[in-house]
Amino acid sequence: MSASQKMNSSRSNEVDAVVIGAGFAGLYMVHRLKELGLSHRAFEQGGGVGGTWYWNRYPGASSDSESWVYSYTFSPELEQDWQWSCRFPEQAEILRYLEHVADRFDLKRSFDFNTRVTSASYDEASGFWTVETDGGERVRTKYLITAVGCLSAAQVPKIPGLERFQGKWYHTGQWPHEKVDFSGKRVGVVGTGSSGIQSIPIIAKQAKHLTVFQRTPNFSVPARNAPIGPEQMRKLKRDIRQIRETCRWATIGQPYDLLPTTALEVDPEERRKHYEADWQKGGFEWMFGSYCDLLFNEKANETAAEFVREKIRGTVKDPEVARKLIPRGYPIGTKRLPLDTDYFETFNRENVELVDLRESSIEEIVPSGIRTRDKTYPLDAIVFATGFDALTGPLTRIGIRGRGGQRLDEKWSTGPRTYLGVSTLGFPNMFMITGPGSPSVLGNMPTSIEQHVDWISDCIAHLRNKGATTIEPTKDAEDAWGAHVKELGDGTLFPQTDSWYMGANIPGKPRVFLPYIGGFGTYRKLCDEIAAKGYEGFSIT
Repeated sequence: MSASQKMNSSRSNEVDAVVIGAGFAGLYMVHRLKELGLSHRAFEQGGGVGGTWYWNRYPGASSDSESWVYSYTFSPELEQDWQWSCRFPEQAEILRYLEHVADRFDLKRSFDFNTRVTSASYDEASGFWTVETDGGERVRTKYLITAVGCLSAAQVPKIPGLERFQGKWYHTGQWPHEKVDFSGKRVGVVGTGSSGIQSIPIIAKQAKHLTVFQRTPNFSVPARNAPIGPEQMRKLKRDIRQIRETCRWATIGQPYDLLPTTALEVDPEERRKHYEADWQKGGFEWMFGSYCDLLFNEKANETAAEFVREKIRGTVKDPEVARKLIPRGYPIGTKRLPLDTDYFETFNRENVELVDLRESSIEEIVPSGIRTRDKTYPLDAIVFATGFDALTGPLTRIGIRGRGGQRLDEKWSTGPRTYLGVSTLGFPNMFMITGPGSPSVLGNMPTSIEQHVDWISDCIAHLRNKGATTIEPTKDAEDAWGAHVKELGDGTLFPQTDSWYMGANIPGKPRVFLPYIGGFGTYRKLCDEIAAKGYEGFSIT
């Protein structure tokens, strides 16, 4: 019997709560369950803690929220003790942080690692969930809590011939733990979303030749990453509580918010100076700390989009390559806006080639590389930076069955239906951390995660104090929330764009705006009010 099996054999097969996932959400959820004194089991298919940062080890992987807010707030001592090295920490540093948190608060012993949940089924007669794992274990639990992340179900495109490729291929979201060396190799990167934009400059410096296969040109703004100096660190430590409080109520959970002015009510020269000043600062503030109408008014949005296009033209030396890289046909910010370090500059390198798939699409992968309609590109390695089945995919792929055996993927076949993004009718006592219909991916994830975990913890405590058996949304509340999320989304420019926010990157997936865009602060206030009214909109028995 292995050490893991011995540990499992000593654990209870009936607990108060089961948590799936060991990233930011899973770790904090386990911490809160321990505080509540609830028996629990937690499962993680990876070999350790980290979630996103356990799997996404591709070159250049880093946070796009500043380190001092991309972290937990529940422990002031942790905030003061931990020292971040730079503004936007890279994957290895974030993983070290999460490992430190797990050790500091003794969280690892709650988890079964290298264990994938294969199904979860609700039994109406007993009021319990049965969770099954790929190791054959069955655990009964009162509460099922999913902490599976919003961007964890990797999407590898179904290109004919991949199995015949004689080189090695990788997906940025499932990167090997050992170092991948591209030195002297001909590498192809498919995709220019966030992970592509982060990895392409790094790979270009290693590879003998890099071919970038681009379907849709992407807007991007500079990160301007830099080390945190001693004086800045002292100031951050001094002000961190106020910074955190600002994040809790800001639109996207960051320590800044939209300006009260619109882009169209200011003089064009003043507007340009504002864009330039924020461009030099770098980071998300360029878009999401700017004019309040950029995601609502096409003309306003175009002023920001054209500013970035001018930056691309001024950076990329070859006019034809610049033309291919310039995004058109969709508003800036309606696809995930990446932060980059020398992305557009990379296309000035002699060893980098750009292939516009709109002009010559990929036909197949051949043993020696990738064949487009016009040409075959010889490659030793392929990197798929092709993203994820966002928000719903991590949940529907588990195999969750609710009341009457209803499958979650069947219920959501025309789009996700939730109440607050935390619960769904027909699946009693199941809580989703940052599920579809919550702000989640529209801002700083730890801000959203902590709010959800605290709300779920308080809800469970309320249920136990009342002696309640089950909780789930009413049909009216779920329908009203779905209509509200849709109405808010339809009032923006997001539906104009085929993006993973709309589920448009997955063939056959319903085209629905997935997150809640009313703002983190507004959402937090709504959740607090619902709880204060005895969990209005929920059926508690």
